[in-house]
Amino acid sequence: MTDNLDILTLGECLIELSTRQSLTIAETFNKYYGGDALNTGIACARLGARVGYITKVGNDYFKDFLLDAWQSENLDISNVKIVENYNGLYIISRQPDGKKEIMYYRKKSSAAMLSIEDIPENVIEKASIIYTTGITQSLSTSARSAVNKAFSIAGEKECLVAYDPNYKDRVWDIEEAREAMEEIIDYIDILMLSNTHDAEKLIEISSADKIIKHYWDRGIPMVAVKMGQAGCSIGYNGEIKFVPSREVEIVDTTGSGDAFNGGFLYGISKGYTPFESAKLASIVASEQTKGLGAIKSIPYKDQVFAEFKKGDA
Repeated sequence: MTDNLDILTLGECLIELSTRQSLTIAETFNKYYGGDALNTGIACARLGARVGYITKVGNDYFKDFLLDAWQSENLDISNVKIVENYNGLYIISRQPDGKKEIMYYRKKSSAAMLSIEDIPENVIEKASIIYTTGITQSLSTSARSAVNKAFSIAGEKECLVAYDPNYKDRVWDIEEAREAMEEIIDYIDILMLSNTHDAEKLIEISSADKIIKHYWDRGIPMVAVKMGQAGCSIGYNGEIKFVPSREVEIVDTTGSGDAFNGGFLYGISKGYTPFESAKLASIVASEQTKGLGAIKSIPYKDQVFAEFKKGDA
């Protein structure tokens, strides 16, 4: 196990089966994996951060595929536990005309078995940032309790707490999502959220400046509002700055918000200002959208910093 981590991420992993055809007619699929908190962790790792991952993996035919893949990404998986259960799955069609079809099979999967027993206090106290999402909280009552415990431990240590509500109405209803965020809001140091998918639904505000000020009033010092191709707004220390998106040829936006979070948290963990970190995040997210898949197209450090040094992010 790595003695000290830049980022510790907590959440589910799903097996991905993907195709470029409609699910109705597709006969072959490509196998990969994904999960919002995991996507963010890999984005951090590809930039050179020391990243740890906490999850539960089912002892099925996909187990070794997942563990080998994460080790190849230089993730610290010493806090990944193997359980006698199945791994969740999603099947996705990304068609050339931009149409997307997706189906999930994740109820009562291995990751849903996360609990407070899986939260290592000694690891959290050595991490710079701990990160998870509302998706992790939605997995089960025990997973929600695990998030609460992890954030409460971090709140007592010198470990920043980062959170993205990543609200999906197919996962749970808005009242549950609000309650879950309310449980941990006092611990949050860094909030990253979408203006449309998250803030409009959670607090019924869509203006980036008003979103930032709302969460400042709730005691969250650093807020990043993601607006897709419209860019992002960052609020910190009483100052709000807009960072425009980069113009690239977009192929697939799946996981681009996760990639943004990875770039942002990497920057914060390495001492960049929130505004500099947002520029890094914008590069990571835009480069990621140039390829297919949430993880495969996440860029590496040399590529990202070549763009960052140009100063045109």
